[in-house]
Amino acid sequence: MRKLIGLAFFISGGLLLSFVGGRYAVGIAQADSARERWDADEAHRAVLRARDLVAHRTGLLSAPSAGAPVARLVIPKINLDEIVIEGVDGDALNAGPGHLPGSVLPGVRGNAIVSAHRDRHFSHFDLLNVGDTVLTDSPAGRMKWVIVSQRIVDKDSPALFATRDTTLTLTTCWPIRFLGSAPDRLIVTAKPVERLTTRLASAN
Repeated sequence: MRKLIGLAFFISGGLLLSFVGGRYAVGIAQADSARERWDADEAHRAVLRARDLVAHRTGLLSAPSAGAPVARLVIPKINLDEIVIEGVDGDALNAGPGHLPGSVLPGVRGNAIVSAHRDRHFSHFDLLNVGDTVLTDSPAGRMKWVIVSQRIVDKDSPALFATRDTTLTLTTCWPIRFLGSAPDRLIVTAKPVERLTTRLASAN
């Protein structure tokens, strides 16, 4: 009987590891695909900018489709370089950081909100400090940001708001190193310090 119980636990553990491994593998494949699509879109945008197609620039303001790559997020201090996916559902966050639908893209006036799992793409967010640099690249242009605040809130507390000025908000569960479902949320707020390039005429 003990042998049968042990065998059952062994098989269950193997199935669980296979599921988790498969989920991570799917996420890696999705992230690679998103980066390829981003690179292709970037090359396409460069050609259109060279031709000065105003109609295309206007089209970039339309809402992106779910799962589409919408930005690149780089945080040098923690060696983070990820493609941001439109959406914050399970599939989007498995592939990369997710852009909250309805919020602006990074570099556009308003609050651009990006979330990611604490055990995946934002796993080193506990190393960030006020004053650290964040870089984004989106259809609105390339932007350099500086972190101006970090706060921890209860997961049920309202924490994400629209803003009049250009803002970047990064969120993840807290604590980072926590077994089980983390009870709180880390909210990192950044403000622009330099616009490196501009693509949309309406980006402010």
